[in-house]
Order: sequence, then C-alpha cells, then structure tokens
Amino acid sequence: MTTALITGSTAGIGAAFARRLAAQGHNLVLVARDTKRLGEQATELHDRHGIEAEVLAADLATEEGIAAVEQRLGDRTHPVDLLVNNAGFGNKGRYLEVSMADELTMLKVHIEAVLRLTSAATASMRSRGRGGVINVASVAAFVPRGTYGASKAWVVQFTQGAARDLSGSGVRLMALCPGFVRTEFHERAGMGTDNIPGWMWLDADKLVAAALADLARGKTVSIPDPRYKALMGVVKLTPRGLLGGVSSRTGRKYGPQ
Repeated sequence: MTTALITGSTAGIGAAFARRLAAQGHNLVLVARDTKRLGEQATELHDRHGIEAEVLAADLATEEGIAAVEQRLGDRTHPVDLLVNNAGFGNKGRYLEVSMADELTMLKVHIEAVLRLTSAATASMRSRGRGGVINVASVAAFVPRGTYGASKAWVVQFTQGAARDLSGSGVRLMALCPGFVRTEFHERAGMGTDNIPGWMWLDADKLVAAALADLARGKTVSIPDPRYKALMGVVKLTPRGLLGGVSSRTGRKYGPQ
C-alpha cells in the first residue's frame, strides 16, 4: 500500500486530496498546524476507509516545521510515494499595504517550504525509481498581481524545471493551477468574495480528481477545468498591462487552498 503526505491537509484542497486518496486505499501522512483537527481528520479517514493516517503537526512558516516534514519525507523505512505541497495562504491588501513580515512569511511557505519538501521527497523517490509530487500553485501564477501571484509563478516554473531534470527517473512532478475554489481560504484571509462571478467557483473534490488524472497522464502543469483552460488561453493573448487592471477589479488574487 502506498503512502501520500499532504500539507495543509485539514481544509480545502488539502482535505479533498486526503478524502480522495484515502478512498483509493492510500495510507496518509497528514500535515497541518492544528493538532486537534489533524487528529479528528485522521480518525475519520481511518474509520471510513480502513487506511493508516499518521499526523504531523507542523507550521511551514517556521524552520522547525519545515525540518520536521523534511525528516519524515527522508525516512527510507517508511517511504512517501506521493507528496502534495498544498499549504498556503493569502494576505489581504495590495503591495506595500501588507507588512514585510507577512510577505516574507508567505514566501517561506510558498517557496522555501515547497523547494525543501520537494527536494527531500524526490531524493528518496529517485533512489526507488518511482514517486510523484503535486505542488499546488494557482492560475494567479499567470496574472501580474502581487506577491501571491509571483510566488505561485515560482512554483510553476520550479516544478516544470525539476520535472524536466528528473525525466526518466520514474518520479513525476506536476504544478496544479486551480482558480477560485469553495474552501476556507478567502474567509481565513479576510477577503470578500461577493464580486467573484458564480461560474468561476470550482468544487474541490472534482478538482482533485482531475488533478490526479493529469498526474497519471504525465502532465507537468494542470489547469483542471475547461473554464479556466479557456480563460488562461485568453490571458496568453492579453497585454500584460491590461491583465493587471483586470485582476485588480476581479479581486485580490485567485486563491486555491
């Protein structure tokens, strides 16, 4: 039986990955900050699907949290076959309205943690000749809009480059780029969503099913919905200056987690 490690597992896309993978018979390592919610999630998934659900309380905004997950990913006696780097958050406010401390915390979670955890996982996977990593980015990666979008653009570029470098090793890497998903993400960030059209909202469970299918097909970037695929096609043809104005009117950012 294979094992998947999911960061940010207790809510949103991370919780949807946990439900889907548990239903498919994968053992899980659930990573989040809230020990109580982790325990409740692990118990529920174990009781419902009969899988083993290990919990690891870790804050990926801290050195200690990242190091703890790195250590678990490097455990060769209990290997992780699939890593889902999902943990993330958004800051409310435009550039220079957000404190530098909050900006740097976002970069630690979205960039440093993703780099270090992907590296820890793939080093072990490459030695076994198999494994997979899904790095949750966002369609915000393709729109010039603040630190959040910039950090997600890094996730996409890094994942594509790492996938190319590990080609032929048996290890697959994919950047998942969803749009607006009905989760706790915006509420926790204090962001309003009244100005977001209904058609732009995605279901987390359907999103995860499409993402796992794309990983199995060997895609390195997944935009798992026809509406957003079409929208991103338009984005490619739109001048960058105009895109910035459109994203400002649509909302602070596209929030996936």
